[in-house]
Amino acid sequence: MILLDVEKEVQILQERLDYIKDIFAHKENENIVLLQTKLNDFVNSYKQLSLSESKQKLKSLKELFTFLENKLDRRLTPMDKVRIVRHPQRICLKDILENVYDNYTEIGGQDEYSIDPAMLIARAYITRKVGNKIYHQPVMVIGQEKGHGEEFRNGGSVKPWGNAKALQYMKVAERENIPIHTYVFTPGAYPIEDYPGAAQQIARNLYEMAGLKVPIIAVFSEGGSGGAEAIALADTRLMLSHGYYSVISPEGAAAIEGKIKAKGKITPELVEKCAAQLKITADDNLIMGYIDKIIKEPPLGARPEHYDFFKVLRNEVIRATDEVVLRVRGINLFRSLALRKLNSPNIYVRWSLTAKAKARLVEERYAKFRQMSKHAYIDNSSWIDRLKEKSEEALWGIYSLLRYDFFKRNKQKIVHLWEDLKGESLAVIDRLQRKVSFWVCKIPLCKKYNQKTCELVSLSKWQEKEPKNRYISPQARVDRAVSCPNAEKEGCLDQWAPDLFGDMAGVCAYCGHHFPMEHEWYLHHVFDPGSIKEFNAHIEAGNPLDFEGFSHKLEKAKQLSGHKSACLTFEASVKGIEVVVAVLMAKFRGGTVGAAEGEKFIRAVEKANLKHRPFIAYVHGTAGIRIQEGTNGVIQMPRCTMTIRNYLEKGGLYIVVYDTNSYAGPVASFLGCSPYQFAIRSSNLGFAGPGVIRETTGIEIPPNYHKAYNALSRGHIQGVWDRRFMRDNLYQALLTMGERKLYSY
Repeated sequence: MILLDVEKEVQILQERLDYIKDIFAHKENENIVLLQTKLNDFVNSYKQLSLSESKQKLKSLKELFTFLENKLDRRLTPMDKVRIVRHPQRICLKDILENVYDNYTEIGGQDEYSIDPAMLIARAYITRKVGNKIYHQPVMVIGQEKGHGEEFRNGGSVKPWGNAKALQYMKVAERENIPIHTYVFTPGAYPIEDYPGAAQQIARNLYEMAGLKVPIIAVFSEGGSGGAEAIALADTRLMLSHGYYSVISPEGAAAIEGKIKAKGKITPELVEKCAAQLKITADDNLIMGYIDKIIKEPPLGARPEHYDFFKVLRNEVIRATDEVVLRVRGINLFRSLALRKLNSPNIYVRWSLTAKAKARLVEERYAKFRQMSKHAYIDNSSWIDRLKEKSEEALWGIYSLLRYDFFKRNKQKIVHLWEDLKGESLAVIDRLQRKVSFWVCKIPLCKKYNQKTCELVSLSKWQEKEPKNRYISPQARVDRAVSCPNAEKEGCLDQWAPDLFGDMAGVCAYCGHHFPMEHEWYLHHVFDPGSIKEFNAHIEAGNPLDFEGFSHKLEKAKQLSGHKSACLTFEASVKGIEVVVAVLMAKFRGGTVGAAEGEKFIRAVEKANLKHRPFIAYVHGTAGIRIQEGTNGVIQMPRCTMTIRNYLEKGGLYIVVYDTNSYAGPVASFLGCSPYQFAIRSSNLGFAGPGVIRETTGIEIPPNYHKAYNALSRGHIQGVWDRRFMRDNLYQALLTMGERKLYSY
């Protein structure tokens, strides 16, 4: 029996050693070699030793393992932590439900035919004893599940309907006035566009989470880009010390940086380098301000047998929930006193909120995310520019207060009275005008006046005079014939480039195929001449992570494009209707979004809110979030979405128009949450491009998978526009959409 016990201990030590080797990817390490040597020596000798000698040597060996595990833990690289998070022995959500919560009922995700096995939802209870009284506090637990049936859980990659179910039960928690605890265990969302579509559903989750009136606590273990953000917009964001939170996997970043094509080989050294440069660890994200606290794990990461860690995790999520509730509650004096003593077991906090506390909760959540990533972009404005901006904001604030708040209260009564008086007076004036005009037209001496007056009272055919456009596409300056890609199928004839890219606006005269056009074409053909007034031009894209070689690439992009970021913001008018516009330009780093682009977009929305004007996002193309900015980029998804939600909740009109190729984070957040989304006919849009889908799922998608008409059929967009009529369509949309609570003509 004693021998069996020793063999069992040896087996456990061997498993610990195998785990260490997995984490360090079999890299040469003197500590691992030492452990292997000592373990082999013991295995070869313990049967010849006495019982006491075996126990003593086994005890020494276990102490050596513990000592070296702690030593190795201090030497972990970012990529080592990625391997910890991905390891099959890593704790998963079911382990947390079993050990952190006192009772729970799983609601969905139990098998491959349910809502989505990768998304686990549970109604749980935390039992707390304060003095002689026991309290049972309900909570909604939502998170990705990677283990316990991993063969059908997709590795924690959630499909659109899984995120939809998560949102449904977040709203159930709001209705029941109970907190939400989310656990992020995902390498990223499953990139398919089956209804409701990966991008669209993540955008809906972000939009709704921004306004949920219950405390939300998020705990990060593995946070992969947009898939993580689908459940991570929270009042308090905790992170396990060995976890990672990133815009992209280190392998994905290495493939992009190394320009590795399909089936190409990525070197481990490049992957390690990218993992370090992306700053994906808990310590990095705490410094940048994207998480609030780190939960310390056991050496080399938490595993299911680490029961003491589950006690720590339980205390941290309870404390975080208590802090959020107390922050938005009543009297500041008692609230701050309770916060200082939360470590005491005698403090009990009721988690339900009053109506005022709920409103304060949403306000604080918005303010929290608004302050993020301000260190990650370059602001070259002078103090004079900032003073001018603040003064303009103050003046517009006063104007808006007087016009839309003070006078608006009695506006309806005044309007109704005016309409009645106007209706009566017009009938009288019309009769008098007809008689006067009739006799004036008969007087020969007033021939000139006679002609003008007669024109005013006679029927005529109205024809709008469109302004002459000053912009000529560079493609129209080349004397050559252009073949349509549909020529073989549709019988299209070759067309002369100056005509095709000039008067024909890049549209084939035979089949209607849309050739790519520069974003400048839209600026001069959609908006009224001379009406464009750019603002926030001083905000510049930077290199907040000091990513190797990226500063040079940024400078090159700025020189080639003539812009300092991929986002252009301006005020303009469309046939006299004043609007605020943000343009994502594909010519600047593929239209990728980083901290500068996010900040410019937010300020544009805030200006539209302040001036009570419609807001238009024209997406000339976006490749997603800028990977070289890491989490500084991905945090723009919730930041911009919250600003859009604030604008829409006040009655604003938000219209998005997609063009060329629009994918990933922006589409899955602040663009995809618009109630009015349209696309130019040749657009491709979705969550991930064909290459990413092939690499992550092994599925070869059809060539037209992301085309605009497919996006229309699955409900992603509300219409497909011909480029030649975008100005007219946009004007019509401005006249007919929105509630007109915020903007007026």
